[in-house]
Amino acid sequence: MKKAIWISYDLGIGGDYDGLYRWLANRGAVECGEGVAFFNYLPNDSNRILDELKNEIETNVRINNKTRIYCIRKVENKVKGVFLFGSRKGNPWEGYGDVDKGVEDGE
Repeated sequence: MKKAIWISYDLGIGGDYDGLYRWLANRGAVECGEGVAFFNYLPNDSNRILDELKNEIETNVRINNKTRIYCIRKVENKVKGVFLFGSRKGNPWEGYGDVDKGVEDGE
């Protein structure tokens, strides 16, 4: 059964965007904003979909230490996300909100 997949990607300066774009085009992906794509994926084994995606991307895209690819999918009626490559960075919006954390000085 086909699975709906969104990926968010940031390959950094000099990243293999040609390889990624070729892979996305071959998947019939559509653009969903800066660095986000959607496509339907037919895994060989739905229990190993993340491994299959990661292996397929590694085969088609040069991965380096700046590559960040985040996969979002639906699993048993829950939306889940995980980094296939890279990891989370600090939030660029940190400090912009009007949220009072309720912490007294000295805590």
